[in-house]
Amino acid sequence: MPDYSYTTEALYRGEKVCGMDLKPETIPCFMTTAFTMRGFKEVQETYATKGYTYVRTRNPNRTALGEVISCLEGGEESLIFSSGMGAITSTLMTLLEHGDHVICNSNIYGETFEVMTKVLSKCGVEVSFVNFQNNEDIAKAIRPETKLIYTEVLSNPTLTLVDLRAVADLAHQNGALLMVDNTFTTPIAIRPITFGADIVINSLTKFLNGHSDAIGGSITTTSALCDKIQPMAMLLGTPGDPFSSWLIQRGVNTASVRMPQAMHTAEKLAKVLAAHKHVSRVNHPSLPDYPQKELADQMFGKNGYCAMLSFIVPEDLEKIDQFMLALRFPRYAPTLGGLHTTLSHPVTSSHMGVPDETRRKMGITPGMIRVSVGIEDPDDLAADFENALKVFD
Repeated sequence: MPDYSYTTEALYRGEKVCGMDLKPETIPCFMTTAFTMRGFKEVQETYATKGYTYVRTRNPNRTALGEVISCLEGGEESLIFSSGMGAITSTLMTLLEHGDHVICNSNIYGETFEVMTKVLSKCGVEVSFVNFQNNEDIAKAIRPETKLIYTEVLSNPTLTLVDLRAVADLAHQNGALLMVDNTFTTPIAIRPITFGADIVINSLTKFLNGHSDAIGGSITTTSALCDKIQPMAMLLGTPGDPFSSWLIQRGVNTASVRMPQAMHTAEKLAKVLAAHKHVSRVNHPSLPDYPQKELADQMFGKNGYCAMLSFIVPEDLEKIDQFMLALRFPRYAPTLGGLHTTLSHPVTSSHMGVPDETRRKMGITPGMIRVSVGIEDPDDLAADFENALKVFD
């Protein structure tokens, strides 16, 4: 058998629906709240085989999307949720108990931070936030009750990279699980399971769907862990709905085309910005002066690093506002991962609640702008940014 790429294989997953003999070119959207049965025998057989009954329990569109995500991430099984946060919270609530300890990367998505500090604390779970740039600090934070280590591949918005293989080794040597958020990077760029991750989270709302029209999330892990997490998700009401699952599967099917283009465009834009006189710093793994360049080249492949970058301009909010207004294509958006390039200003959005001194230690200043790169022509995008930066002259 030829060794086909996982992105090609993924196009042909999620096609078959148990109980349906038709073979449509694309899977239908099952807009129903329940599936009917005739008689006790059929009812018993359906429940015994985990067939389709009530939509919150199981649905063909979630099953199909889960098969595609599992293929892309290289995991045994995936569960589909109503959002990325639904995936995170359902998994944490399943795996952790009163008295457990979690080690979390200190550079983490703001709402994940709030789950760790506000939700888990109510459940009697203690969380230690550690700088994941130093593996020795992670090792020192491990305790006998440490059950989980949590991180993103690349942090938001400074794009610092985590050595997943080293952290996975630390986790497994101490009987803990490694849970990795792959939203920024996607399995098109990197598959954390191949580096030893036990659980991979994706906010499907972002790059994998890529069309800014549906909200969803996923976890990819072993079938055994999915069997534990699925009942909790059902009780918490976090499984994804059929229509969003159907939309996201359609979006995911073009991710292997969209993402390399967006990632390589991000590389070109990063290079242009790094050479600009009004830009003091650019954060992107493709740049020669990226602090973890050697590690980045080891971890990422030909498709690129990521379609996110951040850069720093003078700390003049009035000029930054003029810069944003001068751009022809990008717009400000409180999300990322769509077809269009979008901007955000971390100091007035994701990190607004963080003290200035703390932000600056993280490398986040009032002059930082985060960019989610879309599928525009790279030369058009570069020219647009260069023109808008003239407001700083």
